[in-house]
Amino acid sequence: MTRLKTRIAELIGAVGPIPISEYMALCLFDPQDGYYTTREPFGAAGDFVTAPEISQIFGELVAIWLYQAWLAIGRPTPVAIAEIGPGRGTLMRDMLRTLSRLDRTLTASASFALIETSPRLTEVQKRTLAGTSATIAWHEAVDTLPQGPLLIVGNELFDAVPIRQFVRAGAGWRERMIGLDNANRLRFFVGAGSLDPMLLPEGAENAPQGAIVEVAPARAALMAAIAGRLAGFGGAGLFLDYGHLQPGIGDTLQALRKHGHEDVLANPGQADLTAHVDFAALAATVRAHGLDAHLSTQGEFLLKMGLLERAGRLGANADEAAREQIAADVERVAGPQAMGELFKVLAVLPAGIAVPPFPSTD
Repeated sequence: MTRLKTRIAELIGAVGPIPISEYMALCLFDPQDGYYTTREPFGAAGDFVTAPEISQIFGELVAIWLYQAWLAIGRPTPVAIAEIGPGRGTLMRDMLRTLSRLDRTLTASASFALIETSPRLTEVQKRTLAGTSATIAWHEAVDTLPQGPLLIVGNELFDAVPIRQFVRAGAGWRERMIGLDNANRLRFFVGAGSLDPMLLPEGAENAPQGAIVEVAPARAALMAAIAGRLAGFGGAGLFLDYGHLQPGIGDTLQALRKHGHEDVLANPGQADLTAHVDFAALAATVRAHGLDAHLSTQGEFLLKMGLLERAGRLGANADEAAREQIAADVERVAGPQAMGELFKVLAVLPAGIAVPPFPSTD
């Protein structure tokens, strides 16, 4: 039993079953034993690999989109360029290199920031970015970013923000909790809390007994904080994650460890806990702030941004092995059987502003 698992069992023994949102928060962000506070989970030696770690082209295309967005909103200066949930700092490194090639006046006048809550990952990011010429500030929240126009990106951010689950029980929906069985082992239970019917996705009234609905108030709050900044000071945002474009019914909570799945309750603090992102809900939060929200799959976005053309240029002077690796990486980040369909993109822009590959909503 992990140390965190023992502590969670003791907590439940003292206060009773806890909601999944609290369990996720403890597993991922506990100051002493949380997953993101005690380890570097990225890469082949870790538990999962993100798109920026697979191919430099991913970060290059994201940077090009942010640059196009900056042009479209009137080239404001100064502007803050920020990444929230920056992993090892690989995406920001690739964006900085690309932006400096696109427009040195932008990189010279912009401020750069990483929003990170893990001291351990902050140190990893500083090592990754040590060779860059930009001055980078670290923040723990969006609220402390410099006031003014903001270009912000988040890759695989919202999937790790804690969710709540509700189970169809009788005529209603009761909150799914984590408690202890008779052998003092962690188990799922149906609690007393109920879900407001207004929060149910379409078709939920026909769901069978035991069906699960996921809601994510913490994700909505984070998106509201970001959208509030963009609405108040101007700017644009781009968010990429795995999830669905329409609300649905089902249990997407999962634990990832050593590039495989395991029992969510097996090893608290030693596995990454995630759940699929409801992009329709995030888009609704964005639009409530008077901004435009554009949605697509990651594959569609990257291909329209010039993924194949950039891969061709990279491979032009490479040997056969390198060209094969570039092709494999392209397939992994954009292929329909890999990240291309599973991962989605949310672009946030001022109302009426068009930035390719997304059209204006006017």
